[in-house]
Amino acid sequence: MRNGSKRKEEIHLVNGGVKQSSWGKAFNSHAVWEEKDEFLDVIYWIRQIIAIILGVVWGVAPLKGFLGIAIFCIINAGVLYVYFSSFQQIDEEEYGGTWELTKEGFMTSFALFLVVWIIFYTALHHE
Repeated sequence: MRNGSKRKEEIHLVNGGVKQSSWGKAFNSHAVWEEKDEFLDVIYWIRQIIAIILGVVWGVAPLKGFLGIAIFCIINAGVLYVYFSSFQQIDEEEYGGTWELTKEGFMTSFALFLVVWIIFYTALHHE
């Protein structure tokens, strides 16, 4: 029996096995995703994290205009494509194809990116 040091990302099953949480699997290469929505949730939240990070970077380095938006779109889509095709090596067709995975949560992350970018840019570079 384990004491209070039980890891949060592990859930003990009745048969004695250990089931990892979604985030535990997200950082393990070739993880097995029992549920389709579980992997899609990870894709969605990774996109949101990327949006916040890039929004802060674009705001601090006074990047503006279409160039900033285009670079965000390329990085956001590219990082996630590499993640699910190379790192996780999932079967894209099981999730509706590459396009479905690439656009999962994209518009939400784009909106979040714009908000963070505008706030940081305005706070640091407003005359």
